[in-house]
Amino acid sequence: MRKDVRYVLTDPTGNSTVLVETPVPVEKHAAVATALMACEPTAEQVGFLAEGQNTDAALRMAGGEFCANATMSAAALCAMRTGKERVTVEVSGTKEPVPVEIRDAGNGLWQGTVTMPRPLSVDSVLFADGQTCPVVTFDGISHLILEREMPRDEAQQLAKRRCAELRADALGLMFYSRAESRLTPLVYVPRADTLFWETSCGSGTAAVGAWSAKQSGQAVTLSLRQPGGTLEITASPDGPLYLRGTVRCVYEKTAAIDF
Repeated sequence: MRKDVRYVLTDPTGNSTVLVETPVPVEKHAAVATALMACEPTAEQVGFLAEGQNTDAALRMAGGEFCANATMSAAALCAMRTGKERVTVEVSGTKEPVPVEIRDAGNGLWQGTVTMPRPLSVDSVLFADGQTCPVVTFDGISHLILEREMPRDEAQQLAKRRCAELRADALGLMFYSRAESRLTPLVYVPRADTLFWETSCGSGTAAVGAWSAKQSGQAVTLSLRQPGGTLEITASPDGPLYLRGTVRCVYEKTAAIDF
């Protein structure tokens, strides 16, 4: 059956995200997300909004993963419509609501600070092929931090392989240049069947911060340049992680989708 689906296209630090406001059954999320990404060729991910239970909003990503940029986008949309500057979002891939401070920076731009969920683990992992790599695991997504480059097709194969080996809901390969404070994210989400070289990755940025804090044994603040812009993370070995970035709500639209 064809239905009108109302959505908002957002731009959190270049990581183009579709937020769907029309109620869609969870079992239809993947199909609707695929159709909407065909309508919006710049989109890298799709999330579905709903009323929160004791929160300001609820967000479920198409693959059930956690996404910090989409969380910031949902908070910005909520702030636009309610005037709130402190928003809590119930998000897929997390057990607790995520607090976001959001401020109108003018000209359609919003500045957000997400209090990130603490990682479940921050470890060096030895894989079956003999390679050792830092792995930061959050509820809903795991990230490998690689301080080297590799051909893109090889990286895409590696992302799928490591995701299966870790049995992760979603996996990011974070290509990190410490010297240049630069991050190039590749994210694979099996349930949504998406594999993207993302323009920015919030949880991946937090993963690099958590790993750096563990290595140094003290709090760190990193500004990481990514293809879509810069995200900042403040992390300590055992304390909270604060992710800072910007969101622009590009436009609201309706598409006729079969589901």
